[in-house]
Amino acid sequence: MQDAVNFLSGLIWSPALVFLCLGAGLFFSIVTRFAQVRHFKEMWRLLLSNEESKQGISSFQALTVSLSGRVGTGNIAGVAAAIGFGGPGAIFWMWLVAFLGAATSYIECTLGQIYKEEQDGQYRGGPAYYIEKATGHKWYAAIFAIATVISCGMLLPGVQSNSMGNAVEIAFGSGEMISTGFGDLSFAKIITGSIVVLLLGFIIFGGVKRIAHVTQVVVPFMALGYIITACIVIGLHIQELPGIFQLILADAFSPMAGIGAVIGWGVKRGVYSNEAGQGMGPHSAAAAEVDHPAQQGLVQAFSVYVDTLFVCTATALMILITGSYNVHGADDQLLVNNLNATLAANSPAYTQAAMESIFPSVGNLVVAVALFFFSFTTILAYYYIAETNMAYLQRYLKIPSLLFLLKLVLMAATFYGAIRTANLAWGLGDIGVGLMAWLNIIAIIFIFLSAKPAVKALKDYEAQQKEGVDKFSFSPQKLGISNAKFWEKKEKE
Repeated sequence: MQDAVNFLSGLIWSPALVFLCLGAGLFFSIVTRFAQVRHFKEMWRLLLSNEESKQGISSFQALTVSLSGRVGTGNIAGVAAAIGFGGPGAIFWMWLVAFLGAATSYIECTLGQIYKEEQDGQYRGGPAYYIEKATGHKWYAAIFAIATVISCGMLLPGVQSNSMGNAVEIAFGSGEMISTGFGDLSFAKIITGSIVVLLLGFIIFGGVKRIAHVTQVVVPFMALGYIITACIVIGLHIQELPGIFQLILADAFSPMAGIGAVIGWGVKRGVYSNEAGQGMGPHSAAAAEVDHPAQQGLVQAFSVYVDTLFVCTATALMILITGSYNVHGADDQLLVNNLNATLAANSPAYTQAAMESIFPSVGNLVVAVALFFFSFTTILAYYYIAETNMAYLQRYLKIPSLLFLLKLVLMAATFYGAIRTANLAWGLGDIGVGLMAWLNIIAIIFIFLSAKPAVKALKDYEAQQKEGVDKFSFSPQKLGISNAKFWEKKEKE
């Protein structure tokens, strides 16, 4: 199974997808005139908006739901994997894909808002919705929806729970080994998986509102707490910081692991972490109650910065500054051997080693706790995304109990991931992320070339900013945007 997963993952994550992610980000940065830089101040203003309704959630809640998907195991174990297989220079490419990806995130999340609709008493939207409405190709929208249900409902949750199980095992030990149908499993992983599944069931059976209210409390707390802890570690080695930045930049262009590895792993783990282009962000963006679609596009562009430039960078600097990493070559030969060679790069082990070097006896526990919250809220976001796409498919399938079945499958996948090996879990996750990225980036480029709705929305928003309006409004028909039924109805009302 591992060989099959590795083959599929390698096929999907070919150099073509790496350059598609970077190329799309650069293209959308240019056509929006680098909105991710020009509107940085406006992003801050918008994310503090607390307007919600019975059907929708506030901009801040949408940001936290989105961040709960973006800020996850990729920020701890994913960064470690990028360094472990791509070398320190992979961090530069993570930064680059985040900076460019912020523009891609603006485009996709604005599309999510423009083409959202009210369904089952709440706002629904995302790539499946905007693909159907903007292109008219229902078959392509259905393919994306099916791929997303499989990815977020079956493949990706296991990556998050796997890192949780590994972190708990490192922090507390494996405990007694128990023989099961899956082989010999540690007591620590079984208990971790069971606790996560119970908590998960309680929340996801409560609907999107409960998810939003949980994430708006947990996400800011966990991200800020983790960054502060990482800053303490970095601060204790502050004199080494200039040398670390030099190492990252030097290795980015003269990589010890090879140019393909450094760019590939940097982009792969960058996209996995910040989700720009995957089509995940538009789901929570569409659920937000806003006056203008561009507002949520800008808020979601900011979330890419929070994820990669803040949280991922904190992890990377902590690992590099303490020298708590190995670098694996193409033939698995160790190019850098600072730690025990048996430590898995596809796990939180490097991050825990870095924290443990500063906070002996408690460092492992700190990372385990952070990872629990990071990963748990990411699984919540995955469920919400899978549920939204299932709701899209249900409009045509009309099969009762599909949503209930989705919840059970996601809970089972979460438990299975907690007890499996890291390489298998990450391989399945990479397949899911890659499929969604291919389908979504091609779609948003096609939509731009045919109608440019997200860019038209940005220009309209900027025009209203210059006029100094008290309340922003959005008229899709005036801008030549068709099939934006929700906004057409809102304008009439």
